[in-house]
Amino acid sequence: MSAARASTPPSTVGRGPRAGLLLVGVLLLGANLRAGITAVGPVMPQIEEQVGLSAFQASLLVSLPLVAFAAVSPFAPRLAEALGLERTLGSALAVLAVGIVVRSIPGPGLIWVGTLLLGAAIAVLNVLIPSLIKRDWPQRIGPMTGVYQSVTALTAALASGLVVPIAGAVPSGWRFALGIWAGLAVIGVAVLLPWILGTASVRAATPTTNPTSSSAASPSAPAARPDRAQLPLRSPLAWQVSLFMGLQSTIYYTMVTWLPAIQIANGASAVQAGWFHFAFQACGLAGTLFSAFMIPRLRAQSGLGILLAGAGLVGVLGLLLLPGLSLLWALCAGFCTGGAIVLAMALFGLRTADYHQAAGLSSMAQSLGYVLAALGPVVIGLVKDATGSWTLPLLLLAGVAVAQGVFVALAGRPRTIGG
Repeated sequence: MSAARASTPPSTVGRGPRAGLLLVGVLLLGANLRAGITAVGPVMPQIEEQVGLSAFQASLLVSLPLVAFAAVSPFAPRLAEALGLERTLGSALAVLAVGIVVRSIPGPGLIWVGTLLLGAAIAVLNVLIPSLIKRDWPQRIGPMTGVYQSVTALTAALASGLVVPIAGAVPSGWRFALGIWAGLAVIGVAVLLPWILGTASVRAATPTTNPTSSSAASPSAPAARPDRAQLPLRSPLAWQVSLFMGLQSTIYYTMVTWLPAIQIANGASAVQAGWFHFAFQACGLAGTLFSAFMIPRLRAQSGLGILLAGAGLVGVLGLLLLPGLSLLWALCAGFCTGGAIVLAMALFGLRTADYHQAAGLSSMAQSLGYVLAALGPVVIGLVKDATGSWTLPLLLLAGVAVAQGVFVALAGRPRTIGG
């Protein structure tokens, strides 16, 4: 057995109630990753009117969670080492609930504070969930990533589709429609609490040299921890994975922000654009399931990644060249983004030797990736304002899709960091 493989602990899940509880917990973690973000776009006109935001401020509000992703991601592995992986995930869910509520409360600046808290919490979840899967399901990284990302895509689609009807049905409007998603985070904390308390008692009762693991270490284990999570900044493979992560995130968040405006400019009504936006999110679920099915069946994932990038390129160019088929192009783009995020998250485990490396790669890739993703919607919006049309912005986005295909072709080759 290789040293790298020997350093990866066996699954700590086992069978029985704890295994089921942890699986439900992972699904709830996934359910909270996008709903609080994707619900904003459809009610942004109401937010702009009531809060008094300019179009530029609205773009910044949409991008603020991504800025938080980039800023907080490097610190998530260290936080897990200090508190334990389980406690950190549970705490992040609690902060997420607080952020969603604060964002929905009337008051000067609270929408910005709440959005920042929300983004910081999701950043921690984004980084550590792949590490959790690498630790507890090391032989099922692709399927488990697909499972939780499927829930992520489903709740993102539901949030996009339900927020406007809910806002129109209650006196508090968009505030209530956004605030109710805090309930999902609270449910997640409640479900995970017995697991968190159980692993905390194990950590308190047994000396361990591995704060990010819920399993007790051997008393004879050395005090040094050379395998602690580190950012693999000198690894070309890590940079390839990171750039793929960033480019696919740029396409997703640009589409989340601007797809309705593009489709309205192409002749769709506001209602149609809302449903096309829902279709974009819903087709992301199809891409998610497709990637989850294919990843464990492929030794190399380059071909899968190129296929997904190609679907994104077709969707972007279709919006430019054949705008009358906007629904079809929204479906293509959704299939690309839904499948690409699963592949990106799976690569954190597939391209690393153990879950410490997985946490480090996840942290690096998401920090760099979300810098690009945060810039994407803002740059596209500025180019649109400067040119007065969507032609150049869509051409730039098509270039992003091509670059995504290049870097996933490199990152998808079967190898590991340092291997």
